[in-house]
Amino acid sequence: MISVYTLFFPFLIAFILVIATTPVMISVAQRFKLIDDPKIRKHPAIVHTKPTPRGGGVPIGIGIILTSLLFLPIDRTLVLVLLGASIAVLVGVLDDKYDLSPYARLISNFFVALLPVFGGITILFITNPASPNGILSFDNLRLPLGVFGKDSVILMADILSLLWIVWTMNMLNWSTGVNGQMPGIAAIAAITIGFLSLRFSQLDEASLRTAQLSFITAGAVAGFLPFNFPNARIFPGYGGTIIGFMLAVLSIHAGTKVATALLVMAVPTIDAVFTIMRRIAAARSPFRGDRGHLHHLLLQKGFKVWQIAIFYWAISLLLGIIALTLSSTQKLFALIALAIVIGGGLLWLSYLSEEETTKA
Repeated sequence: MISVYTLFFPFLIAFILVIATTPVMISVAQRFKLIDDPKIRKHPAIVHTKPTPRGGGVPIGIGIILTSLLFLPIDRTLVLVLLGASIAVLVGVLDDKYDLSPYARLISNFFVALLPVFGGITILFITNPASPNGILSFDNLRLPLGVFGKDSVILMADILSLLWIVWTMNMLNWSTGVNGQMPGIAAIAAITIGFLSLRFSQLDEASLRTAQLSFITAGAVAGFLPFNFPNARIFPGYGGTIIGFMLAVLSIHAGTKVATALLVMAVPTIDAVFTIMRRIAAARSPFRGDRGHLHHLLLQKGFKVWQIAIFYWAISLLLGIIALTLSSTQKLFALIALAIVIGGGLLWLSYLSEEETTKA
């Protein structure tokens, strides 16, 4: 039975844990020099002007992991998910301190993503309007290879899941360029997945657990938001990839609701795709940062940081509401339409930015 205790209380506990531990992390970051100083760290994507602690992934991880252990039944899948989340935070702290190579970070992402996949979280199908039964299945090719208690590897499904988790971790992390931007998007996405899972919770206990974990994730991210909103007292750092990790896992575990997650996070997703294509077209590494993201272009047009953050939240909230009302096929067409509109807007803003640079 769904009650206040079932959903709101875990959300509240995660929220309080992050509220309580983030000030401690700020002090720890200052003591151990986990500081993003724009005068020292010459990164082209940086927009802040004063030294700011990093390591925000640590309190977020504490909120998610401890609350999950308190409220969710401990099984192999949950253990592997929380282990992956813990490693994501650990790698993030190391990057916050030592600025790891982007390729080393990417390798760690794949290792982290393997853990929930070994736990059975895998994309067995996606919606395919062209198919007679409306789905495209990926569970045909199985290899009898037992890993972490998993009796076989579902080749295509597991590879697709691996790529989706790694993609979401990095795509969402690219949305940390403006204070408050990413936590707001993530909280809305987690709540949307949670409500979507509730549709099946009366029939499926696993869906109820997914809803609980979604609200726990939302509570942890919401608890971090007051410290990250302009002017930020702390940044998520690379440990913030735990948020993308959790959202990717939840979107799969909620009954392969990848289209829902994509729709809610459509703006950062399309921005990330556009950024990669732009960098490759310019013969540059897609992993090297620049100032061509949508939030950078909006800053150049005179928008304030808080306005950009609220713009992202508003779009995500609208898309989240829409996602709860559309069928899977309708979500696919909505994504295509958004890709055209947002992609066109990015091309236009990029063109204007180049024109201004040329005139200057």
